[in-house]
Amino acid sequence: MRAAVPTETRFDDGKSWLDRALSVFTDVRAGEGGTAMLMLLTVFLLLICYSVIKTAREPLILLGGGAEVRSYTAAGQALMLMGFVPMYSWFASRVDRIRLLVGVSLFFTVNIELFALAVAARVPYVGVAFFIWVGIFNMSLVAQFWAYANDIYSKEAGDRLFPMIVIGQTAGAPLGAFIAGHLFRAGFTPQAILQISAVLLGVGALFYLAINARVTPRARDHAEALAGGDGFGLVMKSGYLRLIAAMMILLNGVNTTGEYFVSHLAADHARALAAADPSFNAQAYLGSFFGDYQFWVNVAAFVLQAFVASRLVRYQGLRGVLLALPLIALGGYTVIAVGVSFAVVRWIKTAENATDYSIMNTARQLLWLPTSRDEKYKAKQAIDTFFVRSGDLLSAALVFLGTSVLRLSISRFAMVNVALTILWIAFAVLVLNRHQALTQRRAEAA
Repeated sequence: MRAAVPTETRFDDGKSWLDRALSVFTDVRAGEGGTAMLMLLTVFLLLICYSVIKTAREPLILLGGGAEVRSYTAAGQALMLMGFVPMYSWFASRVDRIRLLVGVSLFFTVNIELFALAVAARVPYVGVAFFIWVGIFNMSLVAQFWAYANDIYSKEAGDRLFPMIVIGQTAGAPLGAFIAGHLFRAGFTPQAILQISAVLLGVGALFYLAINARVTPRARDHAEALAGGDGFGLVMKSGYLRLIAAMMILLNGVNTTGEYFVSHLAADHARALAAADPSFNAQAYLGSFFGDYQFWVNVAAFVLQAFVASRLVRYQGLRGVLLALPLIALGGYTVIAVGVSFAVVRWIKTAENATDYSIMNTARQLLWLPTSRDEKYKAKQAIDTFFVRSGDLLSAALVFLGTSVLRLSISRFAMVNVALTILWIAFAVLVLNRHQALTQRRAEAA
């Protein structure tokens, strides 16, 4: 897709200064820089918003229920998404594209304000309810953004520009975590911190309006409401989408179980410090710890996204970015299974999450380029919310069995993750084969 930038100075090759500047990260053609930059800034704001909320949720859930309850909330997220996905599909079938984007953004902005009031009023179990909601909020808005990106870009342009646009996602995450961590240290309450995310989400809705005004006439011609049907039905009808759904369940099951390792060890450490010093503020410590943890995860993710992802796509194609994360996870959990300290577990998870937020995130978006428009919006919403959170449900079941029945240590838990990662790699290979066949069929049909 090429967006006109009539006010920019252009060079002999037709590129503007912005096209040339962005070409440092990937192959940007003449006229593409303006719209791509707006897309980058939109997802940048979304991820700042989410990272602020994600950091604020940790002390609410860990001190209100513990690491085990944190894992069990996946069941609540899955149940909520069974209702949310059909409602989203229903709304998408009745409004045009821009009303869908802005309407869903404003809906979640109102939700944030309601939770801020509930936290201030100390409503019972608000930490659990908020944790469930955050899992839906993040996945839904990011899935919607990438559905829009897949809608307005061709496969050829998406292969080139998506790795660069994802930089906004990986840059916004560490900034949001940095902001939230410092606000906790300064004594701000979770409900006050939530107000920042509400403002950012509102600004993001305005960015959608600006992007929609710039897209080419071809993209605007396809901006009407979608056809009938819901995301779950579209996933069940497609063998390719079913494989993606299964892969995402395994991916998130492995990752969330690994997050339990970090949460469990961090909460134990905070309780030990509080027991030794009655004046110790466990909530502030956990907020600060997770702020720092997410900050370094996302700094590493930014470096990988800016300088590695586009080159992997260029030289290794989808295979390179899709298999990077499971191979890193396999090595990391094998090391944890041997038995290592909390500090080592933290940095192994930092490497895994950084790869997930950058290289794997690029792969997840590239998978949707050869799909239909209905699949991009509705099926992607189903997979990126319900099926991803079903991976959390798998993790919750593993945590329950491991802690309540089998009494597994962290090392033995890691052995379970090694087995699941091997299965994940097998599904990734099947997805790659189906993607190649689907791309070839689409090209022949075109």
